[in-house]
Amino acid sequence: MSSEQNTQAEHATLTETYERLRHSTDEAELHEFARRPLPDRADQAAFSRATALLEAVAGNQHTPLEDRVFLAQTMPFPNVLVKLSTDEAVDVRRAVAANADAKNWLVGRLTKDGDAGVRDEALRNKQTSWKMRMEGAQNPQVGAETLDYLSRLGTELEPDAPAVLSSMVRRSVALNPNASEETVRRLSEDASAEVVHAAQRRLAAGE
Repeated sequence: MSSEQNTQAEHATLTETYERLRHSTDEAELHEFARRPLPDRADQAAFSRATALLEAVAGNQHTPLEDRVFLAQTMPFPNVLVKLSTDEAVDVRRAVAANADAKNWLVGRLTKDGDAGVRDEALRNKQTSWKMRMEGAQNPQVGAETLDYLSRLGTELEPDAPAVLSSMVRRSVALNPNASEETVRRLSEDASAEVVHAAQRRLAAGE
């Protein structure tokens, strides 16, 4: 058999296995695939095959929940995480949102998730873009705890962050009606004059 024929045979086998796993209802088999150690990256063909099959396992709702959460927490592969980001289980989407290896566009998508917990995890992920952080800081539906997190960007958290962008986020938190009084009072002593001004306006309006 020529090398081209070998490649075609391997591709056919991969496709068949992928489709079988994608539609499998065998939870034991799906569990085994989800937890199987990945081949060494040096073996590129085996590694690519394994990650492709993980995509099929990740997208199958018959894969046990704890295994889908495990993949969402540990996998750095976009093809796998994209599947998991639309999982019907909130715990799985929340794990993807918290995964520091997730691409920023995927984390950004999860800042718009229908579940508040998923949105909050995504906003706390370092991969989240400043645009998404700004939108989160302005959103009155974002929880006080996550707003407090955003209010520390550029100071206690990510001190090397762009000064203008981080201060804009902190200013937006100060003006967000969902921010706690404790957070706003801390921002009234911020190093940025625009953040201080916004926080003082909030505090004055509350008196």
